[in-house]
Amino acid sequence: MSESTAPAATALPVLSSSRPLRVAILGFGTVGRSVARILVESAPAGLELTHIFNRNVARKRVDWIPGSVQWTEDTDVIFAAGPESPDVIVELAGGLEPAGEWVRKALGAGKSVVTANKKLIAYHGLELESLAAANGLHLLYGAAVAGGIPVIPGLEHGLAGDRVERVEGILNGTCNFILSKMEAGAEYASVLAEAQGLGYAEADPTEDVGGFDARAKLAILIRLALRAQVHPEDIQACPITEVGAIDFSYARDLNCTIRQIARAERVDGHLAATVRPMLVPLASPLAWSRGTENMVITTGHYGGDVVFSGHGAGGNPTAVAVVSDLVGLAQGSCRIALPSTPAKVSTELEVPHYIRFLVSDRPGIVAGIAGALAHEHINLNAILQKPGFPLDRLPFVVTVEPCRTSALKRALQEIARMPALLERPLDLQMLEK
Repeated sequence: MSESTAPAATALPVLSSSRPLRVAILGFGTVGRSVARILVESAPAGLELTHIFNRNVARKRVDWIPGSVQWTEDTDVIFAAGPESPDVIVELAGGLEPAGEWVRKALGAGKSVVTANKKLIAYHGLELESLAAANGLHLLYGAAVAGGIPVIPGLEHGLAGDRVERVEGILNGTCNFILSKMEAGAEYASVLAEAQGLGYAEADPTEDVGGFDARAKLAILIRLALRAQVHPEDIQACPITEVGAIDFSYARDLNCTIRQIARAERVDGHLAATVRPMLVPLASPLAWSRGTENMVITTGHYGGDVVFSGHGAGGNPTAVAVVSDLVGLAQGSCRIALPSTPAKVSTELEVPHYIRFLVSDRPGIVAGIAGALAHEHINLNAILQKPGFPLDRLPFVVTVEPCRTSALKRALQEIARMPALLERPLDLQMLEK
């Protein structure tokens, strides 16, 4: 990410009013089908679906697509020049490759691109935007973060006049589904299996539950909201897999719940960012999000908090964002280019923490924990211990007042050496509003 600024804003080329914008869909999966359905059923002005590409395309054919639409498994047909070729490519294959190759090829062939591919935009968005601008074209990706919620258009247009200082939210519908079900009493393993059965989670759910999907989306938001260019892998991602039913029980005692939160803010001139499960106060809008819903909250220097909320996953909501980008292209609207500069990412935040221990009970445990915390100038806030657990596997919770992440890490390393501990303590940051 060597680019220091976003490409300059240019007006989108307006085609002759004698014909609509010809649209090709690359990838006819869940979102691709929904995009096609909207284009066929709603027939937005200025748009015409003309091509559908997919590997082994014969198995994808449906009878509600007009006969004029060309089905193909040959990308050369999509990128060809000529009056019958597509004007804009909708890339819905996902991943870095071959999607990246296709987007570069489309832009090189004089075709603007609309995509929902958060990973491609997070890793190569600036490069691809520069390529589009150099060719007088546009790369639009309103569906790349939070599905059908207009977060990206909101940042580019509605909040362009503010100085956003913090962005935080729930960016992964799979994790939100799992954690909100666990809040109601279900166990992680059974909820994960349910999510996989419903198609919310992949057979290998690591990208979602490990925080990597949300991390890519956060990198995009950091560039657009905080005007900073960061590599996604520089953002710390912590999994939700260590959160258990006992943590939700303790969270309720603290008037909180637990959600996977993606958070970035400027602290003392530095950029701090993380994706991890956090304790969220029940009074926070982030605690109200259920199922596969997404939510993003921006905090502006002038405008204060703005909340974006809605269905962040699924074919239809994501397709709405894709088609909205297509409508913008057809109308020749101008995309606002927000300047950004390279930045280093820190994990150093000063926030309160929830720490859950599992010990074989013996005298001096609390004193040892308190001593290690005090050595790092960390103040205890509360100690919680529920009855009914065996003394040889006793869970209890300590909450601490706001402290620096690095200081708590050192204290927990010292505590981990205590012989009474049966496993590594679970450390969850606590959102303060």
